[in-house]
Amino acid sequence: MKKKEVNKESVKRKNKTGIWIVIIAVAVAALAAFFTCVYQRKIELAEKMAEKFTVKGVDISYYQGNIDWPVLSEGLSFVYMKATEGSSHKDIRFEENLAGALETALAVGAYHFFSFESSGKTQAQNYINVVGKWDGMLVPAVDVEYYSGAYDASFEELDKEEIRTQLQMLLDELEAYYGCKPVIYTTMTAYRNLLCGEFEEYPLWIRNVYYQPVFSGRNWCFWQYHDKGILEGYSGEEKYIDLDVFRGTLEDLDAYRIYGEE
Repeated sequence: MKKKEVNKESVKRKNKTGIWIVIIAVAVAALAAFFTCVYQRKIELAEKMAEKFTVKGVDISYYQGNIDWPVLSEGLSFVYMKATEGSSHKDIRFEENLAGALETALAVGAYHFFSFESSGKTQAQNYINVVGKWDGMLVPAVDVEYYSGAYDASFEELDKEEIRTQLQMLLDELEAYYGCKPVIYTTMTAYRNLLCGEFEEYPLWIRNVYYQPVFSGRNWCFWQYHDKGILEGYSGEEKYIDLDVFRGTLEDLDAYRIYGEE
């Protein structure tokens, strides 16, 4: 009799174990399916998570074409527009975009696309020459990311120390001219491979179109949460527009503006 009772208890334990294995397997499969949908953009998790931030904006370039600023600015608080790239390139619509944006109530800023192939000092001078200063401008932003050709996939072969040296030079030159630390815009990949543990005293603008980014011991101030937004008010070759949020209130955003300029 005792032997049969022991066998019954053993069967019960095995059944319970089997049930838990099935439950865990189903849960893991469900999570895997969920995150697959997030990364395939079938579930717009980032867009949902961004809803809690009230200070919204966009970043633009010549790709957005002709912009009707009163229309585009509806519901937005800030805009960053591409101004320069490398040591000599200027966005062909920068002056037109700047003039139009300054006619609205938007906080307006300009960003520079950082090149791995030229001096940080000459890149800073290009930005300064093109952008200049205006009262209430948002602090300069520097876009640091991998770009065409080898830089898309072979970033492990890059001279990271030299890139950081030239980036620091660019940031120092801009800070000396504008009197404030520039914002660094970057992707998650570039952050992990080039910036993590470095430049921590600079405000961070992070691109992550999958979910709200979280960093250990560091906060972002701007978040580009969508690269396929569609708004009214532009008619360029690119139908999408980048959507951003600011981590804070409008009063907090004011701390990222430069006043006292002509």
